[in-house]
Amino acid sequence: MALFKCLFGVVLICSISAQKYWREPLVPQKQQQQQLLSSFQKPQQELKVPPPAAPFDKCDLGEIEKIQCGSPDITVDQCQEINCCFDGRQCYYGKAVTVQCTRDGQFVVVVAREATLPPLDVSSISLLESNNDVCQPVDGSSAFVIFQFPVVACGTTLKNDDGHVVYENHMASSYEVGVGPKGSITRDSHFELLFQCRYTGTSVEALVMEVNPVPPPVSVAAAGPLRVELRLGNGQCFSKGCNEAYSSFYNPSDYPVTKVLKEPVYVEVRILGRSDPNIFLNLEHCWATSTPNPEGLPQWDLLVDGCPYQDDRYQTTVIPVDTFSGLEYPSHYKRFVSRMFTFVAPETYTPQKDTVFIHCSTAVCYPSSANSCVQQCHRQRRAAVEKVPSSQRVLVSSGEVILSKMATES
Repeated sequence: MALFKCLFGVVLICSISAQKYWREPLVPQKQQQQQLLSSFQKPQQELKVPPPAAPFDKCDLGEIEKIQCGSPDITVDQCQEINCCFDGRQCYYGKAVTVQCTRDGQFVVVVAREATLPPLDVSSISLLESNNDVCQPVDGSSAFVIFQFPVVACGTTLKNDDGHVVYENHMASSYEVGVGPKGSITRDSHFELLFQCRYTGTSVEALVMEVNPVPPPVSVAAAGPLRVELRLGNGQCFSKGCNEAYSSFYNPSDYPVTKVLKEPVYVEVRILGRSDPNIFLNLEHCWATSTPNPEGLPQWDLLVDGCPYQDDRYQTTVIPVDTFSGLEYPSHYKRFVSRMFTFVAPETYTPQKDTVFIHCSTAVCYPSSANSCVQQCHRQRRAAVEKVPSSQRVLVSSGEVILSKMATES
């Protein structure tokens, strides 16, 4: 595993003008810096990503998580004008990405852990040029990280644009990448934040840019001569056998299915139209691709010889299917759970594909004195597998699973 930088964007456009109050510096007390005079105007925000499916209140924070925004005597109107939250007693930063530009030439950037889904590791966020101490976070916690630095420092670029003096900088998070023989993936949230301060004679503006998602391809499923089906459960796992997760399944009309990074994907493979209780369904190999083509690249292994791929940090979990499952023929079923990921480019390790298709090569096994047909994953040496006629093998694939784009509140 290795840590690399990658992209995520958020679009918001803010206009900021002078207000008659002081804003305290966002630096630790141990750093004796001069108190900064700041002035802001209410941000004009334009989000270009879908809002979260569930209601999201960026101001819903516990008392211990709240970090002061502005001076202690700030009013509720002033607090809202600089895009912060007010609880009747204090002004504080919300669970979002907040970019502010001060009148005296300072960037203030606050990133919340819950600004993305799944949450970010805020300790992994840094400016792309951060060799100088002034470019390091000035404050933070497990829930927030705060940067405050001069607009002329930390790799900021300067340009003129239609009468504006524009200062531009960006930051990114680090994330873990799993590198396999046929592809590479990540399950961590990842983003790059590009932001600007635009100065004229009387106003200051902040600008943050975002990249829009690429439209997904059409969903597809494959089948073979032996009737075997791969389907995805749409429940949740609450018990050891995860029966609740497989109590209902996505219909063909539900695809593409949307998941967020690290969210469980419940997979079931079953034999159709057979009533012989003495046959067993075995999974020889299960893997994921970014396209409907099971032979396409990149690929990421999920199961190898029916067992979790050992080089995956978040290993696939095989769910035992036994008589307690309530199924008439438990040996006709295989179930496993994988965590949602996204493919990354092999050279740069930047996110490349937001779609995942799951494929499994299956075989029907007939028990004998030499082969019990039970796939063992915890022995140091697995029992030999009997050759299975090609007519008893089949490749099955899922419909399309799309990585949900993380919307950032501001």
